Formats: sequence, structure tokens, C-alpha cells
Amino acid sequence: MRQASPSPDAVPDRPEPTERPVAGAPSLVANGTSAADRDGLPTLGSVSPLRPATDIRAKRPPALLFLLRVETMRKVLRVLGLMAVDAASVWAAIFTALALKALWLGSFDAGWHAHQAREIAPFTILVVLLNFARMGLYGRRHERQGLGRIVTGLFQVMVVSMVFVLINGQRDQFSSYYIFYGSAAVGIVYIAVLRQAYEIVSGRLLRSSGQQRRAVLVGTAEHSDAIASALADDVDTAIRVTGVLTLDADAPPPQHAPSLGTADDLPALLASGAIDEVIITDPAFPEELALDIVDQAHRQGVHVRVAPSTMEILVHRAEFLPGQTVPLFELKPPVSEGIDFAIKRTFDLVMSTFILVLLSPVLLAMAVAIRVSSPGPVIYRSRRPGVGGVPFDCLKFRTMYADADRRQSELEELNEAGGAIFKMRNDPRVTPVGKLLRRLSLDELPQLLNVLRGEMSLVGPRPLPQRDYDRLEEWHKKRYLVLPGVTGLWQVSGRSDLEFDDMVRLDFLYLERWSVSLDLQILVKTIPAVFGRRGAF
Repeated sequence: MRQASPSPDAVPDRPEPTERPVAGAPSLVANGTSAADRDGLPTLGSVSPLRPATDIRAKRPPALLFLLRVETMRKVLRVLGLMAVDAASVWAAIFTALALKALWLGSFDAGWHAHQAREIAPFTILVVLLNFARMGLYGRRHERQGLGRIVTGLFQVMVVSMVFVLINGQRDQFSSYYIFYGSAAVGIVYIAVLRQAYEIVSGRLLRSSGQQRRAVLVGTAEHSDAIASALADDVDTAIRVTGVLTLDADAPPPQHAPSLGTADDLPALLASGAIDEVIITDPAFPEELALDIVDQAHRQGVHVRVAPSTMEILVHRAEFLPGQTVPLFELKPPVSEGIDFAIKRTFDLVMSTFILVLLSPVLLAMAVAIRVSSPGPVIYRSRRPGVGGVPFDCLKFRTMYADADRRQSELEELNEAGGAIFKMRNDPRVTPVGKLLRRLSLDELPQLLNVLRGEMSLVGPRPLPQRDYDRLEEWHKKRYLVLPGVTGLWQVSGRSDLEFDDMVRLDFLYLERWSVSLDLQILVKTIPAVFGRRGAF
């Protein structure tokens, strides 16, 4: 039988382009199955793309099209705004450093110091802007690093400026090196504060104008609910949760975000262009499915974030042991010792002394208010386990009536917190003045004396009362390998809104990644967390 002639308009079939499978990733075949299917694990369904794929690894579009995009204007405004903040901070830091030295010497002249700052600032501002751009500090909101990167960048600028002055024979123009390290120290404060203000203001503007990144959460309903709740309570977040995809179709629906189905429905969401980000919320997420999600999302230009598991946090400090038949890693205890301990202890002493002197009038006023409002001592000594489980007197302003400890057992059934800790939003034992102090966490300020005595650190895992400590599981007690802190990572990450296990994981994360810059970031973020009253009761 003779075959029909092809139509003149027919286009000959072209072979479909093939991709080489990525090593270690589940291969997707024409019928939408993957290695995960063959292993009986959940997998993503195959959906025809509703828009052209924009692989995150692909090159950028042509220059003309790129310039015409609205995103380009947003990028220009973002970079110009951050550069203006940094430039103003550098000038203000130089002026402040000069003014502080003049005040100390008794020769302050605002006009003269402003003139000096105008002469020094242009070169310094140029170096700061170029270095910050090199370090990615003008990138997109979720890509910009925090205070640690700022500290590193300003230290590098200080060194470059000193070398430049010495090489050019300008050393005689400066009476000392104070202008370099003084400006750098003040600049850290100014840039950190002004950038934080920029993040808050711009984040709220983006939120009010509907310009947040649309995110879908993938994981168990329990974990996704916790993350959705935290993001919903954060008024400054640039992420808007559009819904939750669960792993099991029979799982109970989430409470804080709409259910969009199961993980099998993710390809359709990606192809529709309705989301900008995928957040994998379950630390025990199936590895094969996670790889499948990452590959599908990247093909559509969508970013993926993953909540770390406890093991991933621990392995951060692991040390490879060579010479073994099987590759082994030893998990080192997260203790601060040697130079690390000396740096942290010096930081604690200097900062706690400064805060105590600065807030001494406020502390005196609170002590008078407590004494007048209810009978009992001003300072409450709470006996709590410290480093290594050794008990110490944790100092607090008294916020409860004198019989509070005796009434504890009567209120156990009204506990609103999970895990080992006890929390009540409307605790009848709290005095009127104490309620205000607890809401703003001002009752914790006497613990600065514990820091000076070496019993606590400014930043670290919070010390729990003996009642809570006795209910801890063994793996929880790893947090007692270091000095407890006045504030910590979970204080700036949701406070009482977090589940207890999530609090412990945040403590682990802090222990494994401690640095002075991380302590500074937590201290800076504690202020808006306290006055924003997030999760405190």
C-alpha cells in the first residue's frame, strides 16, 4: 500500500532534545516516572508546561529585553537606595568618630569636624561601595548577607585605607590611627541600624503593594503549619505563603495556609507561574523526592529552600578521620575554648557593662515601680541549671506575686506551651507591672549582672527553670554545654510561638555556627523582636 504524500505545509518531525541526567538525581522519563517511582516513593507527576521553561541555570535574556523589564527598575532603585544608606552611614561614622575624640579632648567644633569628614569621606565611600558590591551586599533581599558580612567588609576597607595612606606618604596628616578603627567601629553600628530600618520599611512597602515573593510550602502539615504561622506573624517578611502541599493526601489540612493538594500537584503550580519559591519544611523529607522538586523548580526559574535537619546541623562541626576503612566523621562538642572563649568573654564584659551604664536610669525606675506596686523583693532569684547542669541564681526583676512558686502545680494543666517549658498568656500570678515588663522582656535585664559574674553570656541558649530542665530529653541537654544567654537565636525567631523541639534545634544551630558577628546580629535583632512583642507572654 502506498503511503499518503505529506502536505506541503507539513513540517518534518525534529528529534526532541535530550538532557544528560545529573549524577545522583532521579531520572525523569517520558511517562513522568522516576527512580523514586520504582522505589515506591512519592514522586512529582508529569505536567506539560503552561509557559516556556526558564531554567535557573540558563543565561540571562538579551540586554535590550532585560532593560525593558520592570524588575530592572526595581533593581536600580534597590541598589541606589542601599548605596545611599551606606554612603550616609560612612560620612556620619567619620564625623562621629572625629567628634567623639574632640569631646574627649575638650575641643569639639561641629563645623570643623563636618569639613574634615567631607575631605575624608569620598575615598572611603568609594571603597566601601565597591567592596560591598563585590561581597553581594546589594543583591536581592533574600540573598543579602547580614551583619557578619558588613563587619568583614568594613574591616577590609579599614585595612585598605590604612595601606593607601602609608603607601602615599600621607601618614603625617593623621595624629594616630584612631580615625581608621574609630570610624570602622561606629560605621558598623550606623550601617547595621540604617540597613535594618531600610529592610523594615521596604519590606512593609512591598507587602502592602503585593510585591512579596509567593511561596508554596511542601512537607508534613505540622511542619508547614509552623512555618506558615511564623511567616504570617512577621510583618517585615518579603514572603507570602500561597499554600501548602502535603506528602499524604489523607493528612489533616493545615490551619495557617490553604491546602493546594499533595506534592504531585507541584509541577502544575510551577508551570503556571503562580509561585516564586518552594520551601521544603520537613527535616525528614524523602531525599529522592527533594531532588525531583529541586530539578523541576530550577527548570522554571523558581528558588528552593530547605529546613535543616538536626543531623545536618551537627555535621557542620564534623571532623574527618583519615586512615579508616570506611570514611568516618567525628562530631565535635560545640564548646567555646581557647581564643574563641577569650573573644566571646571579652565581648560579653564590654557590652554588658556598656548596656548597664546606659540603662541605669531605666533600671532604677523599674525597681521603684516593682517595689511600690506589690510586696516582695525587687530581684527574684530563680535557681536554674547553667553550663554543665550546674545550678546558679538567675537574676530577674520580680514580675509575680510572692506565692507564685507555690501556685505552680495548680496551673500545670493550663500550660499553653509544648514540650518541657511552661507558658501561660494570662498567668494569674503576674503583677500589673510585671505584665508590662514581661511583655517587653525588661525583667531579664538584671541577668547582665550574671554575665559580669561569668554565669551567663549575652547570647546563648536560654536557661530553663529546674521544673522545665527535669522534663528535658537527653538530646535536649546538649544546649547546656555552653554558658546560657540573656538572649538567643530562638528569641529573635518567634519566641513563644515556636515548638520546643524547634527552639532546641535553633540552639543547636547557634552552637555550631557561633561567631562574634552572629552574636551582634542576634543582639541587634533582639530589639525589634522585643518591641514588636512577637510571641512574648
